[in-house]
Amino acid sequence: MERKTHYDSIMDRSKRITWQDDCYVDLQSTCSASSRAETEELGWIPKHQDQLQSFITPPFLEEILSHLTKVDVLSSAEETKIKEAGQLQDQVNMLTTIVTDKDIQGSDALQGFIESSSSQVAQLIINHDSMVKQHKEVLLRRYEQYRERDSVSCPKLNISSRTLLLVDGLSDLQQKEHDLMQVGVTRGGKRNHLRQLGLVKLFEPLTRVSVPPRVSLTVGVAGIGKTTWVRHFIRQWSQGAICTDVHFVLPFTFCELNSMEKLSAEKLVKMSFPHLTDPSLVLNSSCRTLIILDGLDEFRCTLNFSDAAPCNDPKKEVSIDDLITNIIRGNLLPDVAVWVTSRPAVASLIPGGLVDRVTEIPGFSPNEVQIFLNHHFSERDFGSKIWAHLESNQILMVMCYIPCICWIVADTLLYIMQGETQESLPKTCTELYAHFCSMKAELGEPRGREPVKMEQLHGSNRKLLGNLGRLAFYGLLKHKYTFSEQDLRAYGIDLLLTQSSLGAGVLVREESAIHTTYRFTHLTLQEFLAATFYHVSSKRAIFDLFSESTMSWPKIGFQNHFRSAFQHSQQAEDGHLDVFVRFLTGLLCPVAVKPLAGLLAIGKDDGSQKTWAAGFLQGLLVSGGAVVSLRAVNLAYCLQELQHTELLRSVEDDLRLGNLAGKLTRPHCVVLGYLLHVSPECSNQTNLTSSLNYATVKCLLPQLLYCSHLRLENNRFKDDVMELLGSLLSAKDCHIRKVSLAENSITNKGAKALSRALLVNRTLTSLNLRSNNIGSKGAKFLAEALKMNQVLISINFQNNAIEEEGAQALADVLQCNRKLVSLNIRKNTIGAGGAKRIADALKINRTLTKLIQVEAAVCLSNSISNRGMTALTKALRLNRGLVSLNLRENSIGVEGAKNMAYALHENHSLQDLDLTANLLHDEGVQAIAGAIKFNRGLISLHLQWNFIKTKATKALAHALLSNSTMQLLDLQENAIGNEGVICLAEALKTNTCLRTLCLQGVSAGMTGAIAMAEALTTNQTLQTLDLRGNAVGMEGAKALANALKSNRSLKSLNLQENSLGMDGAIFIATALKGNHQLTYINLQGNGIGESGAKVISDAIRASASGCVVDI
Repeated sequence: MERKTHYDSIMDRSKRITWQDDCYVDLQSTCSASSRAETEELGWIPKHQDQLQSFITPPFLEEILSHLTKVDVLSSAEETKIKEAGQLQDQVNMLTTIVTDKDIQGSDALQGFIESSSSQVAQLIINHDSMVKQHKEVLLRRYEQYRERDSVSCPKLNISSRTLLLVDGLSDLQQKEHDLMQVGVTRGGKRNHLRQLGLVKLFEPLTRVSVPPRVSLTVGVAGIGKTTWVRHFIRQWSQGAICTDVHFVLPFTFCELNSMEKLSAEKLVKMSFPHLTDPSLVLNSSCRTLIILDGLDEFRCTLNFSDAAPCNDPKKEVSIDDLITNIIRGNLLPDVAVWVTSRPAVASLIPGGLVDRVTEIPGFSPNEVQIFLNHHFSERDFGSKIWAHLESNQILMVMCYIPCICWIVADTLLYIMQGETQESLPKTCTELYAHFCSMKAELGEPRGREPVKMEQLHGSNRKLLGNLGRLAFYGLLKHKYTFSEQDLRAYGIDLLLTQSSLGAGVLVREESAIHTTYRFTHLTLQEFLAATFYHVSSKRAIFDLFSESTMSWPKIGFQNHFRSAFQHSQQAEDGHLDVFVRFLTGLLCPVAVKPLAGLLAIGKDDGSQKTWAAGFLQGLLVSGGAVVSLRAVNLAYCLQELQHTELLRSVEDDLRLGNLAGKLTRPHCVVLGYLLHVSPECSNQTNLTSSLNYATVKCLLPQLLYCSHLRLENNRFKDDVMELLGSLLSAKDCHIRKVSLAENSITNKGAKALSRALLVNRTLTSLNLRSNNIGSKGAKFLAEALKMNQVLISINFQNNAIEEEGAQALADVLQCNRKLVSLNIRKNTIGAGGAKRIADALKINRTLTKLIQVEAAVCLSNSISNRGMTALTKALRLNRGLVSLNLRENSIGVEGAKNMAYALHENHSLQDLDLTANLLHDEGVQAIAGAIKFNRGLISLHLQWNFIKTKATKALAHALLSNSTMQLLDLQENAIGNEGVICLAEALKTNTCLRTLCLQGVSAGMTGAIAMAEALTTNQTLQTLDLRGNAVGMEGAKALANALKSNRSLKSLNLQENSLGMDGAIFIATALKGNHQLTYINLQGNGIGESGAKVISDAIRASASGCVVDI
């Protein structure tokens, strides 16, 4: 009643002042803030409506109804009505509606009951908004300091515009190999079949019927930006930009968790977020809470999901590793969502069954590296200069796919370019990192000035670098990548020196509410510094450096220590010492260590150690196992760092020239594997034609996974090799998009092995099986796979004897497959029955755009002939997907041509039609010409070898007068004569779309050439004219030469074997002096002689240097 009285007093007219007639000014409204607050108090239910909807549970609703009924706010009927409203949210809506419609006492009764309740649900309803607001403010203050470090000013590369990749678990490569090796073999490329997922949708259901993921795992190699993504997400959530349905986000880093021993889940939240006074509310099942666990690879404990003690009490204290294990497993806080980030190898320790969603952070693509450089280093064109250097040194380019390393590489190269010493730019990773450390050691000397002399460097830098190297090395052996202040002191590192230019350049300091940690700027920098420590120490150490204990096995001399390093590297299953030994090898190259001369006690080197190391590495190349592993490929990387590249260049040249036959010894196979990593040319199209056998395929198999286009033609492969290739194509790591197995000895058994692979493969888009022997049975195996496969778009069965039965199986594929675009079944004796089945399938299929259905006309009874043509053209009248149809050598006669003409009247999607070497004659071509008048889809028409004469040519010429789409007409080897050429020339005077006209061997003479020349003076669209094998003669050449002086469209003219003679050559030479559009002309076989050839060559040099002339 008090509130009603207050409301009435507000509306009392006596408290208003009359103002100009009947208008009033409300005095109480002048204090708007006070009025708003009082108004809000009037509506407690509307103010808390969202919380009531979100947090009321069925038991608590029962308590509310019981109380309101007891205090006579609700009647029994109203209570029943609420309970029968349906779902819980509907019941809450009904409750608030009924109570709001009642006197103010109803709202007060509900408010009083909830505020007096001690339950967690009540506390959430009352305090949720203020808790969330305060929590967001705290997180925003905490993570705002990183905004500048995390942001990239280039809009195209900013994290807001990037996406994650949704992956189906982790591949073997990700689980077992070094980060840099992962980036190397994939060259930073994104797998095309993967779905992209924006940060906004990271925790949302993927479909309408799915649920949000409980445990999400995001993987990425070191330096790819995992923590940057996490911090960006937190800032966005804190500002209300994303995941607004998440009530609380609780971010933790494993660096922080490393400092903890034993605690409960609630204590962990309380320690990290003191402002959350009651953690049980945040972890309540009614709240949607997200826990972020960033950097699993930096955790000092190994998560043991099989032996961890179960715990489901958030108040119970357990060891930190058991706590994390139970949270991820779902024993503890089962209603809380969890987001874990990690490097891939460590992430694989989490059982796949516990992870609901796996995403991967992609690195820069080459294009993005170029954008990055041009944006951040645009001054004095430094960006393009750095890019040019990276393009010529692919080993550095590959590293730049990792954004963190891209900064290191670009900054270092820029520093060298700005120096006045004109030093050559580094070509190896070792050399680059040596320059980086030298740059950081120069105590912040402004760039562009003369570098500080080595003797002037701060005396503590050498000691600091040595201690950092020791820390890096023994950390690397223990898989330790973050360090406490105590760790630094233990290795003799003065904490004050970590703030120096060198210290701050190689170490990153991270502070949190719980702990302060240090890590190296990037994993590769830790590996480089570890290598410098080992390199210097191995020259004087008498015990094994891989053990910190002095009681280890004696090892005297640098070479013994060097061997020991490689022994440990080769034995490491996870490859975590791969890059370390690369740097260790690179430090034997005098050019690489020169920048470190004032920082390391290197001593003099006469080059003997480099020579010895080269021999040692080549010995390891020979002595490996039967299969080339990535451990072996790493030896080739080491040779590159040593700048001992003779073998690498030799294999690269042989691969490029196709000269590998008989040369693929084991060292060559290892180097080939290396080239597939670092050379885009080699991996984009790996030409191993006539080079392989079963043994070499087995040897190279793991490295072939990462090729894009694999050419394996003419290797005499049998079915046993197909079993190997089937396993290759079935692997999760497979990146192969195109495979050519043409001209081998594959039978139906090999086709069966390939078909099994196609059932699971998700990358292969093109398969060429031309000229094998898979037969109808093999075609059936592959057809069954193609019914399921939704990736392959092109397959070539040419010359495989699949016959009618195989064609019928492929026709069944065309009825259900919606991905296949190109199908080649040339020379397969499919017969009229097979052609009919494929034709029927085309009536339904809407995706196939290219069908090459050609038969060898050796036995006419096996060609598709008119009967098959009838079925095919019926299909064409309905089909709207096919754009290319090749029907060469099919014994198609006049009747078939007429059927095709009927189809072309209705079909306007077919673009390329090849009817070469059939039996169309004039009558059949006339019918097709009639269709061309109205057809608006056909672009190219091949009619060579079809017994066409003048009558049909006139019909085609007449059609060209109205046709506006035809760009290529091929009438080669038809006796159309001068009269036919004259008709075509007349059409060219009007036609403006034809680009290519092929008239080789059409019995044309001088008059035909003159008519064509006259047309060229008018026509300005024809670009290619082929008049080979006619009798143009001198007069015809003269006319064509005069036409070329005014024509500005013709680019290619073929006058081979046309009896031009010396005089004809002179006429053509004259035309070349005036015409600058012609880029190719063929005058071979015209009896020009040496004098004519000289005239032509002089003319080219004088004014047509861009024109290629074959004489």
